[in-house]
Amino acid sequence: MATIYEVSTLAGVSLATVSRVINKNSRVSDKTRQKVLDAMAELGYRPNSIAQSLASNRSNSVGILVSELHGAFFGQMMAGIESELRAAGKHVIITTGHSEEDKEKDGIEFLISRNCDAIILHVEAVSDEYLIELCKGSTPIYLMSRYVEEISDNCISLNNELGGFLATQSVIEQGHSNIAYIAGPQFKGDAKDRLAGHKRALAENNIAFNDGLYFEGDFTETGGSDGLKHFIKNKQAYSALVCANDEMASGAITYAREHGFSLPNDLSIIGFDNIIFAKHTYPKLTTIDNPVNLMGHMAAKLVLKNNYQQKDIAITHSFEPTLITRDSVIGKT
Repeated sequence: MATIYEVSTLAGVSLATVSRVINKNSRVSDKTRQKVLDAMAELGYRPNSIAQSLASNRSNSVGILVSELHGAFFGQMMAGIESELRAAGKHVIITTGHSEEDKEKDGIEFLISRNCDAIILHVEAVSDEYLIELCKGSTPIYLMSRYVEEISDNCISLNNELGGFLATQSVIEQGHSNIAYIAGPQFKGDAKDRLAGHKRALAENNIAFNDGLYFEGDFTETGGSDGLKHFIKNKQAYSALVCANDEMASGAITYAREHGFSLPNDLSIIGFDNIIFAKHTYPKLTTIDNPVNLMGHMAAKLVLKNNYQQKDIAITHSFEPTLITRDSVIGKT
């Protein structure tokens, strides 16, 4: 196996110069850099990443913990983070927390043990107090899709309350006043905020919140179908259905069509997130855009700025949702 000494001899440069090329240091001329790269290629030399990490006190890896690996939402999030970091020559280590406190903490400890230079977390079960304390440790921690005031400089978040308001306000403006709502799990901050926005829209339009038109789902398609099944069984009047995410809206659309609804004539449905399949449902889903891919890019940029000294990066910490109008909501006649 070739050594760094053999590379330096063949290239006719110092060991320090070879090290600079390996670590992508800009203080090497293009001509010299190419000589070193040619020597590495000729000798079949591969840098030892563990040795590099020990020498530089960096692993050039960033940990990512998300709730799940399946589903378009998390795919868009991770794609945004990974592509931004990969463009900067960094790699990611990914694990899951499954929205359970013990598993989230276990995943965090795993990433810390892998000597990640920083960790980006999408966590829902651990407390704010735990996260505040975690940020006092030696591994930099950043939060994705969550806001904690005490560590706000480390957060990339969405105004979910506004998104919930926009969803319900949009169907009210179409003439709907009997509005059913399928919420996400209320232990999750985003689900709680979206419900608060829904209630604000009702209140501002003098529409009473009706417990009979409320169902707590689980952010999956099954949650959407179960919610619509519940409303049908209760036989309450409603002309619009607001769902706290697109997966539940998709489940509700499927269940409605299977049970004889003509959509959107019999029932208007709106979702939240604007994940990739929203424009492929039938009817195409009106929804609230949650720019999670862009937020993933921003979380990675925050890491690059704070931990890899890429200073000329503008950071946006808070994102605003917007209404995406398609075919699944029509005016009440």
